Amino acid sequence: MRQVMLAAVAGLMATSALAGSAWAQSTPPHMPRDLSPEGVRAADEHLALEEVEGAEALAFVAAENEKSLKALTEDPRYEPLRAEAEAILTATDRIPRPAFLGDGIGNFWQDAANPKGVWRRTSLDSYRTATPEWETLLDVDALARAEGRDWVFKGADCLAPDDRRCLIMLSDGGKDAVTVREFDTATRAFVEGGFVLPEGKHRIEWLDEDTLLVATDFGPENGKPTLTESGYPFIVKALKRRGTLETAVELFRGDAADGGYGVSPSVYRDGDGRIEAVIFNRPLDTFRAETWWLDGTTLVRLAIPERTSVHGVMDGRLIFTIEEAWTRTGLLYGNGERRAGSLMAVSLNTLRPRTPSGDIRLSTEADVIVSPTARQSIEGVRVFDGRVVATIYDNVVGHIVAFNAAGSSPWTRTVLPAAENAAVHLGASSRKSGRLFYDFEGFLTPQTLALVDLNRSSADRVKQAPARFDASTHVVEQFQVASTDGTQVPYFVVRPKDAPMDGSTPTMLFGYGGFQVSFPPVYKPELGKLWLEKGGAYVVANIRGGGEFGPAWHQAALNENRQRAFDDFAAVARDLAERRITSARRLGIYGRSNGGVLTSVSMTQHPELFNAVVIESPLVDMLRYPYLPAGASWIGEYGDPRLPDEAAWIAPYSGYQNLRNGANYPRAYITTNTRDDRVHPGHARKFAARLGDMGYDRLYYEETAGGHSNDADPVANARRWARHYVYLAQQLMD
Repeated sequence: MRQVMLAAVAGLMATSALAGSAWAQSTPPHMPRDLSPEGVRAADEHLALEEVEGAEALAFVAAENEKSLKALTEDPRYEPLRAEAEAILTATDRIPRPAFLGDGIGNFWQDAANPKGVWRRTSLDSYRTATPEWETLLDVDALARAEGRDWVFKGADCLAPDDRRCLIMLSDGGKDAVTVREFDTATRAFVEGGFVLPEGKHRIEWLDEDTLLVATDFGPENGKPTLTESGYPFIVKALKRRGTLETAVELFRGDAADGGYGVSPSVYRDGDGRIEAVIFNRPLDTFRAETWWLDGTTLVRLAIPERTSVHGVMDGRLIFTIEEAWTRTGLLYGNGERRAGSLMAVSLNTLRPRTPSGDIRLSTEADVIVSPTARQSIEGVRVFDGRVVATIYDNVVGHIVAFNAAGSSPWTRTVLPAAENAAVHLGASSRKSGRLFYDFEGFLTPQTLALVDLNRSSADRVKQAPARFDASTHVVEQFQVASTDGTQVPYFVVRPKDAPMDGSTPTMLFGYGGFQVSFPPVYKPELGKLWLEKGGAYVVANIRGGGEFGPAWHQAALNENRQRAFDDFAAVARDLAERRITSARRLGIYGRSNGGVLTSVSMTQHPELFNAVVIESPLVDMLRYPYLPAGASWIGEYGDPRLPDEAAWIAPYSGYQNLRNGANYPRAYITTNTRDDRVHPGHARKFAARLGDMGYDRLYYEETAGGHSNDADPVANARRWARHYVYLAQQLMD
C-alpha cells in the first residue's frame, strides 16, 4: 500500500504543474503509510475535532475564534466594512425576490428590523409598483421569539393551483435538516391538526390536499435504518392527513446502499393543477440515477440514461436533459446519437422498456428541443403547457430562449430580451398563467428583473436593482489560458481601468470546479463595495469540473482526473502574473464548499502562487470525507477512498494529509459553521489544527449559526463578509 501511495504522488507530479515545486518532491509527513480506512484513522491525531459538539472541539473553536476575531475585528477597516456590508444586505430598496402564490406574488424578506425574515404576499399589480403593499403571512422573528427557537425559514411548498395549503420548512440554526408544518395562507396560520414532520432531510411533494408523498427517516425497520449511509432517505410513502409516518403506505423503495442525496418524489401538474405524472428519482451515486414513473399503480423504470436531469412533463412527454450521450433509433428526424447536454422531450409511453434489456420502443417524435455545441451549456429549464423556456450559455454568457411545441415538427424558438455579456437566471414560474420571472446581470451591472407572458409572447422589465458601488472605475475582460494538458480554460477579470500593468493590483481569484456548477458574470454588491471600490480586482476561473461547457466540462475532472481542475486554476493564476494584472504577492484565492477542496489543494500544491487563501466551509480531509456526514453522497464526484485503487489517486489531492514542513504557505483564513450539516465542520477544524501543530500562522473562525448557506441572518452575514475582506486587505493590500 505504501508503494501504491508513493506511485500515485509521483504520477501526479509527473503530469501536473506540481512537478516544478522542489519542496514537493518528498512524501508529506502526515500522509498515512497505510491508506486503508483503519490506517488513515490511526494516522489522524485530530479525530476529536470531528465531534461537532465535543468538549475538545468546542474548546478549540472558542480559543481560535478569540484569536481570529482579535486579528480581524480590531483592524480599523473592519467596522466600516461591516457597516457597508450590512447596509447592502439589509437595504430596503433591494428587489424583493418574487414567487407566484395563488393569483398573487409571495416573497420572503429579511432586513435589519427582521433579520430572520417575514413571508409575505401582494398582488402582481402592486408588486410592479415602487412601493408594493405587502400582507404578512408569517413573521419568523416573532415565531422564533414565541417558541424560543433559532428558526430559519427554508421555504414553502404550496399545493397548486390555488396555493392555499403550504408546507413551511423551518431549520434550527440554518441546518439543511428541517421541521415541516402545514400552513394556511387564507387564515395566515398553521393548520391545527395539519401535517407536521419532525426534523429531517425530507423529500416531500403534495399528491392532493389530503396526501403527501414523503421520503424521510421512517425509523428502524427490522433493526436497520431507513436512511442511506449519507443520511438521506431511500423509501417514499404516501402520508394521509391525520395519519402518522408509521401508518404511511409505501410506494417506492430504493436501497440503503444508494448514493447521492436520497430518493425523491416529483408530482408534475398542468396549468389547471391536474396531475400529468408522478416520477421517482432514485440516485445510485452523486450523478447517476434511475427514473421511475408511477403509471396508475404500476411502477415503470424509464429507459433513459442514468445521467439525466428531469425538468417536467408536458402533454405526456417527459422534458429532461441528458448528461451523457444517448443513442435512439426509429426517429422521424434521424437515427443516431443524442449529444450529451441536449434538452429532450419524449413521450412517457415511448420510454417504457420494450425488452428486459431495456431497449426503447421505436418513436416518430421530434425528441430534441435543443442540442448545445461544445462551448455551450443549458443551465435552467421551466416547463409550461405547450412551451419550454431554457437559459443557454455560450462561452459563459447567457441567453434565455422560449421553445414552442408544434406537433411533430421541430421546436420553434424565440430569444427573450436580456443584456449582452450577462448572466441570465430563471426565476419563479406559474404554469397556470404562463408567466415566468427571469433576471439578468453582469459583474458591473445590477440585476434587472423581467416578466414574460408566454401566452402573449411578451416580456417586460419589472424592476431594476440600484447600483451598490461605483462601477465606473472598473472594466470586465475575458481571457483564456492553456492548462497543463493544453485545454483552453476561460476566465473573467474585473479590474480597475487605470490599474498599472506591473503586478501590483490586489486581486481575489475565485474558483469552484465541481458538480457541474457554472459561474457566469454576476453582480456581487458586497464584493464591489468592500473590494472593488477599494482598488481590488476580481477574477472568476471557469475551470473544469464546472458546468460552463456542459456535462463534458464537468466529467473531465471527475474522480481520478480531479487534478485537471487544480491545474486549470494554477494556470489561471500564472497567466494573471504573466499578463502583469497581478503577482503572487498580491494574489489571493477564495473558495467555499467544493471550492474549499480547490483552495486547500492549491495552497498545498502551489504556495508560491498566492499570498492569501480563504478556505470556507470546505472539504479538506478527502481520505475520510465519506465518514463525515453527508460526505458519502459525493462519491460520484470524488471517488471512494475506502477502495484501495481510488484511495491511491485521492490521496494526492487531500489537503489535510499533504501539508509539508518548510513550505512557504501564506497565512490562510479557514472558516466554517458549527450548524453546517452538509459539509462537516471537522474538515476545517482539523486543517487549521494541523497547520498550527506544524508552526504555520493561520486564522480560524467558526460561526455558531447559519448552516452551510450562511443565509440565516443578513446582519451576521455582514460580519462574515467584513472578516473576509479585512483578511484579504491585510494579506494583499498592506
